[in-house]
Amino acid sequence: MSAPTATPQSRTQLLSSLSPFHRTKLVFMAAAFASFVLSVSLWFFVDRELGLFVGLWVPAIHSLGTLVLVGERS
Repeated sequence: MSAPTATPQSRTQLLSSLSPFHRTKLVFMAAAFASFVLSVSLWFFVDRELGLFVGLWVPAIHSLGTLVLVGERS
């Protein structure tokens, strides 16, 4: 059995059905994940120090997201 695939239209419907709070949260989570992947890639393929530097962005992005989302709930 194959896994169900999401069509572009269903993805759009899914994103539009999310509340603004959850869309904002999704943006911060995606940015942190991208930073993590970039950090690991830099660590192994370019320079370890640069990978560590970019790796420090992950908790900073999460902290910024927390500040923004807490302010949005108030």
